[in-house]
Amino acid sequence: MLKLTRKALYALFMSVLATTALAGAPVDKATADKLSAALNSPAMGLKVGTVQTSEIPGVYEVQFEAGPMVYATEDGKFFILGDLFEVNNGQYINLAEKRRDAERIAVLNGVDTADMIVFPAEGETLAHISVFTDITCFYCQKLHKEVPELNKRGIEVRYLAYPRSGVDSPGYRQLVGAWCSDNPQDTLTRMKNKESVPSRQCDDNPVAEQYQLGQEMGVRGTPAMVTETGQMIPGYQSADQLMVTLGLN
Repeated sequence: MLKLTRKALYALFMSVLATTALAGAPVDKATADKLSAALNSPAMGLKVGTVQTSEIPGVYEVQFEAGPMVYATEDGKFFILGDLFEVNNGQYINLAEKRRDAERIAVLNGVDTADMIVFPAEGETLAHISVFTDITCFYCQKLHKEVPELNKRGIEVRYLAYPRSGVDSPGYRQLVGAWCSDNPQDTLTRMKNKESVPSRQCDDNPVAEQYQLGQEMGVRGTPAMVTETGQMIPGYQSADQLMVTLGLN
């Protein structure tokens, strides 16, 4: 493992600050091909998807298909798996997370709200959150009890399905039942309140697709909330806490 001295770390961060504007630019085909040849690993199921410049000169962002993003040297001989931070006026800014925020926004913008179960805000909509949810999850049930208060405070809640136990599990079938019902909002609420509800199944439901989408976005548990800025909030927060997180307190 490469160890850097404090002096080397300081020089590294200064180079980051000086080259921020260069990040995210596409690279020439020769560089992309060189990195792909060096980093592709069929035995490990890893294949390079995209290559872009990073904030550090001579280091590239390499996104593996259905895999992690790494920071690699131009020859592909070394790479770092982890987040890149910028030091700015004493603050540490997670540049990798900001990139993921933008990606989450783009992905969710491609999902039709008609395929979500939406609890609209009362009056003016101040913000919305997208929530990957499961019926059987205790903290999903607890969060759902906060939805009326969030709606009163101008927050629209958009649910996407994420059956924690996978497709074809009992939780999956419950979610399908909610999405396929004549009144999805009421059915989802009654299910989360542990009421007995007839489970109607239908083929044209988005549950499996949304589950896969959540996995690709890095959802590992429920509830998982995504704000309008793309910030991922894992786990439960009360209405009061969410208003602070959203900057609306």
